[in-house]
Amino acid sequence: MDHVTGLLDGPRARGAFLLRCLLEPPFAVRIEDGAPLTLVVVTRGGTSLRADAGTTAEAGRGDVIVLRGPTPYTVVSDADAPLQAVIGAGERCSVPPGAVRPPGSLGVRTWGHHPNASTALLVGTYPVGGDVGARLVRSLPAVTVLHPADLDGAPDGLVTLLDAELDRDAAGQDVVLDRALDLLLVTVLRAWFAGPAAPSAALARRDPAVGPVLRAMETEPARGWTVEGLARGAGLSRAAFARRFTALVGEPPMAWLTDLRLSLAADLLRGTDLTLAVIADRVGYGSPFALSTAFHRERGVRPAALRAG
Repeated sequence: MDHVTGLLDGPRARGAFLLRCLLEPPFAVRIEDGAPLTLVVVTRGGTSLRADAGTTAEAGRGDVIVLRGPTPYTVVSDADAPLQAVIGAGERCSVPPGAVRPPGSLGVRTWGHHPNASTALLVGTYPVGGDVGARLVRSLPAVTVLHPADLDGAPDGLVTLLDAELDRDAAGQDVVLDRALDLLLVTVLRAWFAGPAAPSAALARRDPAVGPVLRAMETEPARGWTVEGLARGAGLSRAAFARRFTALVGEPPMAWLTDLRLSLAADLLRGTDLTLAVIADRVGYGSPFALSTAFHRERGVRPAALRAG
């Protein structure tokens, strides 16, 4: 399982929120929907994005913004633009008291000031499914702006398709849009991870020593991995391997493996009827007790509570 495949096996756009935003400067719209993963494609004009975590990004026509939630953010035309609307959970929109020129509905899946507004954005949000998907989404930067050169023109045709499909209201249209949005995400992330602007999690997989180790642990999570054995496979001393792995991945090898195993187990607990003993064996724990102890130690919850929830 490569990094892109692992990520895309989690986020799927079933019932995802997809909207065309048409905004006329000056504008400021705050998003507090808590979505774990969002794509914003600028199809006309440009915008600034300010995340509550302190990140600011500029994007122009053809750029794609990838946002890792749930941190709220604001899209603005300029620093002095007054807040005009707040989009919360469930895509509920509220207008601050005294707001001037608040945006509103403009038809099927379209929202904003007027149809010919100078800034046009396609916004798609993803409900990330499962612990493995959420774990991999966490490896992305909080905010990334990808320019056409970063993507080698990969999403152009899909953006055109999505833009056209947004206006339709035919039977099964939600399914069509969901699948088109899935394909857009696949295309953007694959091009991003393969290019020079790749996030650190993807760059680690290109490392000649660490990359094969990551793929091996993902392929055989139940194997009795040790730092010594991994270091031998990487052709490094134990200390050199541990330093290199931690520097590139962001956590020590065994901590990374533990989180992978517990994420896989959590998805099996929620999505299957397999016994705890079978799940423990599949993810590398010698007994149900050992798996339960690891869950409680690392995540503060017992497997039975996950399955019941």
